[in-house]
Amino acid sequence: MIGRGVRAEQAACDFLCQQGLKLRERNYHCRRGELDLVMQHGPTLVFVEVRQRAARGLVNAAESVTRSKQKRLLAAARHYLMSHPALAEAPMRFDLIACDGEDLVWQQDVLQSDSHAF
Repeated sequence: MIGRGVRAEQAACDFLCQQGLKLRERNYHCRRGELDLVMQHGPTLVFVEVRQRAARGLVNAAESVTRSKQKRLLAAARHYLMSHPALAEAPMRFDLIACDGEDLVWQQDVLQSDSHAF
């Protein structure tokens, strides 16, 4: 049986591909964190966090991305770029796909990060 999180990631990936993004990697793990999806949007490298919550949860999907989670995303992105040095100079952004129940919302550029900080 496939879990809700896996289904949410697949739905997010399908949605983003329909919007013209291309999947580079799924579930990139390193010691400091995980990147759910790494996508390419034209010349821009996009690190995508997928958050799934029940429709009537106390905290919605977007609100569930804590400061600690943001730090882990940044650390994982740094590691990804060290592992893929040819991409280090590409423009990049962090997007969020928030799945609350059946609703899917795409928020672009949710973490302000200058690529030179990596």
